[in-house]
Amino acid sequence: MSIKGRIFGSVVGAAGLAAAAGAVGIARQNRIIGNRAAGEHVAFGELHSAPRVVVADDAVDLHVEIDEPADFGGTPSTDDDLTVVFVHGYSLNLDCWHFQRAAYRGQVRTVFYDQRSHGRSARSSEDHCTIDQLGSDLRRVIEDTVPGRCVVVGHSMGGMSVISLAEQHPELFGDKVVGAALISTTAGGLDPGRILFPMLPLGLGGRFVGRAVRTLDIGHKVVDLARGWGHAVADVFTDRYAFGDDVPASMVEFVYSMLNSTPFAVVADFYPAFATLDKFEHLEPLGRVPTSVICGTEDKITSVGHSRKLHSRITGSSLLECEGAGHMVLLERHKDVTAELDDLLSLAQGRAPL
Repeated sequence: MSIKGRIFGSVVGAAGLAAAAGAVGIARQNRIIGNRAAGEHVAFGELHSAPRVVVADDAVDLHVEIDEPADFGGTPSTDDDLTVVFVHGYSLNLDCWHFQRAAYRGQVRTVFYDQRSHGRSARSSEDHCTIDQLGSDLRRVIEDTVPGRCVVVGHSMGGMSVISLAEQHPELFGDKVVGAALISTTAGGLDPGRILFPMLPLGLGGRFVGRAVRTLDIGHKVVDLARGWGHAVADVFTDRYAFGDDVPASMVEFVYSMLNSTPFAVVADFYPAFATLDKFEHLEPLGRVPTSVICGTEDKITSVGHSRKLHSRITGSSLLECEGAGHMVLLERHKDVTAELDDLLSLAQGRAPL
């Protein structure tokens, strides 16, 4: 893939540097460095572990997979070791963490799950397809799968889930949750129409957005059929809206396959949540722990301004802007994203519980 330029290096606020100073010496000795090229040697969608189920508080079954270091040549983890919980975005599934999952196998304990109504998780009722519910789901996953402390990593809607967790359970941050990464996401002010473009049949947009969402109760099967018919055109629109730079066709097809496997009725169930999202006043807990904000400068869904605003509102956070990258920066610039996560995990490891 051709890479357009430089990475705007991590910009760390003065408060964050001061807070982290005492931890850095310890963290450097315990630094987790993922094998950043590992995912390039494995086919997309092939990384899985034995499935388990976490039951949400409304009885929806969430599909969860855990990679234990010992299963991949690493040292067996203990209850005192760090766990990293990955939370995927809108209309994707846990496979989207392909490169990060491959990088950290054998290095650190990692947890991946499909958000409700996505991937292999059970279908949710429409009234529970909210960002607040997703925050509650993340709490349940942490309760069931993390014996000690954890870092939470969320992309797009997954980042909103992390922010919702901070709003609902601020007491977890600094104690149970010792680090967070917010990738290509926002806490509000999103144009909800933008987020639908890659998932519309034949790449249709504009006025079609509102009509499609309003009529899905009777027309979603037709929409799904049209998405299948429009595969070639949809690939073009997936490329345009998900990525900022030139990427391999296999990467575009991988993202398209995840989007296309999510029924359009599910897309519509979550759509209203983006229009009403307003959580910028609930970011304070994230300032208690090392928090990394990551984005691409050519993100057409959650534009770079959203990440800059998060960075300005989260005390001590770092900001990584990947020049020329789009919404799927976790794939498009996976080595840079994993390097930023390495730094985050390093700081998180060195923190003593509050």
